[in-house]
Amino acid sequence: KAGWAASLQFRDFRFLWASTVFYSLSTGMERVAVGWLVFDLTGSPFMLGVAAAARMAPFFFLGILSGAIADWLERRTLLWFSTLGGILVSSVMAAMLLSGATHVWAVIGLVAASGCVFAFVLTTRQAYTVDIVGPQHSLNGLSLGAMAMQVGGVVGAILSGALIHAVGPGWQYVAIGIAYGVSAAVLLGTGKVGQADSPRREPVLANLAGYLHLIGSNRILLTLMVLASITEVFGFTHLTLLPVFAKEVLGVGPVGLGFMTAVRQGGALIGLFFLANLRDFQSKGLLMLGLVFGFGAGMMLFSLATNLLVFLLVLAVVNACGMAVDTLYKTLMQENVTDEQRGRAMGSWVLSVGVAPVGHVGIGGLAGVLGAPGALLVNGAVLSIVSLAAVAGLPRVRRLP
Repeated sequence: KAGWAASLQFRDFRFLWASTVFYSLSTGMERVAVGWLVFDLTGSPFMLGVAAAARMAPFFFLGILSGAIADWLERRTLLWFSTLGGILVSSVMAAMLLSGATHVWAVIGLVAASGCVFAFVLTTRQAYTVDIVGPQHSLNGLSLGAMAMQVGGVVGAILSGALIHAVGPGWQYVAIGIAYGVSAAVLLGTGKVGQADSPRREPVLANLAGYLHLIGSNRILLTLMVLASITEVFGFTHLTLLPVFAKEVLGVGPVGLGFMTAVRQGGALIGLFFLANLRDFQSKGLLMLGLVFGFGAGMMLFSLATNLLVFLLVLAVVNACGMAVDTLYKTLMQENVTDEQRGRAMGSWVLSVGVAPVGHVGIGGLAGVLGAPGALLVNGAVLSIVSLAAVAGLPRVRRLP
């Protein structure tokens, strides 16, 4: 297969792609359920930020460890056991909600546990993708993998809104656990040997020591980590405020929130389809910084979104830019390290994403003062300014092939 579907020529990648769809079906339902549940229990945008922070905080604390372990253990096995962890967490959440013992801090605690599982899944899946397709297809493989996340997420978001409305969040978490189980079962169809050179396995403590050396010596990797962190704090935290827009600004309820989330992920699919068609594009650094600017500028337009149609259009554009730039971060991080360091490179990306709690709590507090549109206007302006400064001041990153 050629063009955007190039990586699908690999049998193992097709199984991984299908497994990712079912995994993202679960996470898509989970994201909508947590946002609606926390806002329904508290009525507080700030608590939405706390819940989002609880999901992302493990990324910061486990990023280095997950990368070291992904370079130590066989990646398919690690990914499979991590997926089983999702079944366990969703089962506990379902039992709690169905028993009626619902307390916001118990929900947030389980959200944090889910974040711990997700940190290992994200790190391992990105490195395993390049194991399968090889470095020459890395941009295409990672783009298609991210597309799988969005496809499942779109279906999961729509299904989530309908399930909350029809049977409540407890039974929805039963469905989430089932989807995790299907993802784990499909993953068993993949093999252990891919197109990339087999990495030399070192003890995990040696990997941790090597991790610190890698970050200190690889300036490109460190710069990409900083840029990814800034994008996460000021860009992707807009997701925290979707329940506020659904309930208070646009008045569309949980079904509308599910549809908004689906449109967001549909927009992300457009950005990923664009990247997948680029194949081995040779100006990735400049494209990445341009997309960061588009991400920030789009967020500023949320302040003009006074009706649902305009809001959905802006939401789609913002997430097309956001998901494309996130995939470019992952691609460039893996392309600028050796094969045996790719797990640690993806751990670095997870660590960068792990600073998101600062942004989630911050945007929740800012929305309490300025309102949701005003908070996104401020964050979008900061992100746009940073992107322009990076274009001017980081020529090595701008020229990355």
